[in-house]
Amino acid sequence: MTVFLTRGLGGARQLLSPATRSLCATHRFHLALFRKMSAAAALAKLPSPLRDLVTGAAQDGSEDFGKSEKDKAEVAEWINKVAQGDVAKPDNFKDLEATLVPRTYLVSNYFTAADAALYGALHPSLSQLQPAQYYSHPAITRYFDHVQHRPSIRKAAEPLAPAFSVVEFDLSNAPHQERKAEPPKKKEKAKAAPAAEGGAPAAQPKADKADKAAGKADKKAKKAEEGDKAAQEAPKGDKEGKAQKKEKKAKEPKANEGGDKKKAAEEPSEPVPSMIDLRVGRIVDIKKHPDADGLYVEQIDFAEETGPRTVVSGLVNYIPIEDMRDKILIGVCNLKPANMRGVKSFAMVLCATHKDGKDAGIELVQPPEGSKPGDRVYFEGFEDAQPLSQLNPKKKIFETIQPGFTTLENREAAWIDPATKSVHRIRTQNGVCVAPRFVGASLS
Repeated sequence: MTVFLTRGLGGARQLLSPATRSLCATHRFHLALFRKMSAAAALAKLPSPLRDLVTGAAQDGSEDFGKSEKDKAEVAEWINKVAQGDVAKPDNFKDLEATLVPRTYLVSNYFTAADAALYGALHPSLSQLQPAQYYSHPAITRYFDHVQHRPSIRKAAEPLAPAFSVVEFDLSNAPHQERKAEPPKKKEKAKAAPAAEGGAPAAQPKADKADKAAGKADKKAKKAEEGDKAAQEAPKGDKEGKAQKKEKKAKEPKANEGGDKKKAAEEPSEPVPSMIDLRVGRIVDIKKHPDADGLYVEQIDFAEETGPRTVVSGLVNYIPIEDMRDKILIGVCNLKPANMRGVKSFAMVLCATHKDGKDAGIELVQPPEGSKPGDRVYFEGFEDAQPLSQLNPKKKIFETIQPGFTTLENREAAWIDPATKSVHRIRTQNGVCVAPRFVGASLS
């Protein structure tokens, strides 16, 4: 009988027969086969054309599905998460942001099919975000932009156009991300150790400190005595003048504090939709962006003394240019201006995206008949509130309010309060704004 030596736990030698070795090899083979099948099963759950993108970007049987058995299991797990649909939803961006902060890729330090799957799942959401929105998710934006420019992704996306078209990000104006360094650790114990080793001499530094403290106390006492003498010699008039000055200084901070409290009370404690400046506008000129195939550059009249605003919109693949010319629409007019591939955009066109995603359609939200450029657009229940002159990107006002934008069963545009579920329709003095075709659409 032939036996083989091998090392077990703790370095102990164990005897394995050829039959046992054969069983081990068979087990490893079936384990690898199971993991391959689990990745294939997860891929089968992906919807089309996302499944086509992943299979086109990752070669079956290659390292794109993992180099080690551990990596292969993680790739299959991530693809399964994407197939379930929750990981790429905007409501879960906070968790995904935290996951991606320290990572370049999802699994280990190289591109895998999991990255292709997550990129494709994120595309419908990220392609609709304005700069203020994607600035609030820097890790997701950085990851998405890195993956979308990989040659394998671009090659796989070509036959699937207009799906998975390149999303242009204005990263030149992104706010600086501050990273706070951890405070240095105190080394008090380490310093005390040498003194303790010497035994009795360790008490000497304490005695020296006591002497120094006593010396300082004597100096302070002398200064106090000199101060008392000088105070006794000073004229009474000087004392009264100093007392009056002290009273004034004590009163001034209280007055300022009252003003600060009043100002803070006037400002809402949390974002409300009335902070967003919506207006009726009309496209007076439109052309394709010279450096970006998916962008329009529009001149939109909002009836301002300064003339039409330049607005950049990523609608080339969704709305024909003929349907955009001379169009009456609604604009978001107090977002921070942003560079879009070298052209600065000074507003955002309000659009309705089909509930099944942008591939199912995007259309312009329409103001009521009789609307003209410059007409105020407001939310029912907030008629008397005035919008901010400009939204502060750091406060994420638009990002907080936008998830509540939708279209009702009658296609009317509205904001639904996530806390109270109350419905606030978007309207002008002439009537309610609507989406031409979509029910349950998201607005952005």
